[in-house]
Amino acid sequence: MPPFDPAEAARYPAAIGCDEVGRGALCGPVVVAAVWFDPAALPPDLLARLDDSKRVPEALRTVLTPLIREHGRVAVAAGSRALIDRLNIRGATLDAMRRAVLRLGLDAPVLVDGRDTVPGLPLPCRAVIGGDRLVPQIAAASIVAKTVRDTLMRRLALRHPDYGWERNVGYGTALHRAGLAARGRSPHHRLTFTRTVA
Repeated sequence: MPPFDPAEAARYPAAIGCDEVGRGALCGPVVVAAVWFDPAALPPDLLARLDDSKRVPEALRTVLTPLIREHGRVAVAAGSRALIDRLNIRGATLDAMRRAVLRLGLDAPVLVDGRDTVPGLPLPCRAVIGGDRLVPQIAAASIVAKTVRDTLMRRLALRHPDYGWERNVGYGTALHRAGLAARGRSPHHRLTFTRTVA
C-alpha cells in the first residue's frame, strides 16, 4: 500500500523534500530532485499515489512527474560522471542536492532521504532514514529524479547500444558488464566504479 493517507494530509509538513537516483549505477550522472508542496493543498489522489520510486511502476511515474511539477515547486540538479570521479559519489550527490534546493529559492525546512544532511545550505536541514516512505515531498522527489535520469540514460543508449542502458539505465546488470568486457568504457562510465569491471 502507498504510505501517504490523504485523510492525514495536515500532519505532513510543508517542507522541501530531496532525494537522489543513480547513486549505485556504473555510469551516467547522479540526479537529484528537490520538491516543495503543502501536502494539505495537494490533490488527494496525487498524495495517495506517492511512494518510493522503486515501488512505483514506470508508467505511473511518467504520469505522476508532470502532476508533481504542476502542483509543487520542483528543481533538478545532477552530479556528472566527472564530478563523481573527482569528489566521490557521496560528495557529488550532496553537491547536487545543495544546488537543487537552492534553485527552488524558498525559505522552508529541508528533509533529505538517507543519513546525510546537505552542507552549505542556509536552511534547516534534517536527514530522514527511509524518508521516501515517511515524507511525501521526498517520495515526490524520488519519482521526479528517477523519471529524469531514466529518460537521460535511455537517450544515451541510442548512442551507446552495447551496454543495455535502455533496460538497466546504467546499473551493473550482466548485460551491462558483458558490454564493458567486450567494448570497454564509454565516456559516460564512472572510472571509480568500473576499474575492476572493464
